[in-house]
Amino acid sequence: MRRLVAGPALAVVLVLAGCADAVPGSATSAGSGGEGALLVAAGDIACAPGGEPTPQDCRHEDTAALVEELGPDVVLALGDTQYEEADAEEYAASYDRTWGRFLDITYAVAGNHEYLSGDADDYFAYFGDRAGKPDQGWYSFDVEGWHVVVLNSECDEVGGCEADSPQGEWLAADLAENPARCTLAAWHNPRFSSGAEHGSDEDVAPLWELLDEAGAELVLSGHEHVYERFAPQDADGTADDAGMVQFVVGTGGEELRELGETADRSRVRWNSSFGVLALTLRPDGYGWRFHGIEDAPEVDSGEAACS
Repeated sequence: MRRLVAGPALAVVLVLAGCADAVPGSATSAGSGGEGALLVAAGDIACAPGGEPTPQDCRHEDTAALVEELGPDVVLALGDTQYEEADAEEYAASYDRTWGRFLDITYAVAGNHEYLSGDADDYFAYFGDRAGKPDQGWYSFDVEGWHVVVLNSECDEVGGCEADSPQGEWLAADLAENPARCTLAAWHNPRFSSGAEHGSDEDVAPLWELLDEAGAELVLSGHEHVYERFAPQDADGTADDAGMVQFVVGTGGEELRELGETADRSRVRWNSSFGVLALTLRPDGYGWRFHGIEDAPEVDSGEAACS
């Protein structure tokens, strides 16, 4: 059973949006090699070139500065890394000039914007092996005793997300081959969300079920441009102390958006600042903290043990 000790949680604050070396498909190692590794994660990152920063838009330069200050061992980019169409010219002019400074420690997740320029070719070319194979987008790696699985929630682009899909079958085999005490999964579209723009995505429920059966601890997603943490639950949203904890971290810099009705088992919701999730991964558990840019208050932090 996971033991969660959460830090202070702020009340919901609504902010309206303004202007609008891994081997793919196999486990490899990364991290500090010491007591715990720092993994920093966020999605929905770089504005289209020419976007002007405002309190609610285009703050990827500031989040990049925050990542640099934190000095992580691993960066996990949770999809929609580059707006609007994630083509090579946009990457060169925006993402690469900011978050690109962490490219050699970045593992990437495919999002919906990555596919707007076709088959996400420019995304796969930019991130290379640390995005998985171009026709898949799923792969895994190990860091400080944790097994990290990156999946592709653009289910229609990769043959589905069902258990008997190519992705589902790969996931089942990967988990069987890597029975780590602590397992973290990442994909772009959150299974559960209080965001007003997209909400919860049932298509990824089969992936959640496979991970839950294997005893995974965490799922990280983006897509909704808010920060949110959920209490442990199963794929159907039923409270389960042995279930997975989900973090939604769509606050990487592109735009902040509205929150909608609070989803069941949501514990912290925040959309008043851009920021990143910092996870300290240890062989027997993890600590978490949301770091906001500028003068953001303490939003969410805590500790938990792996089951």
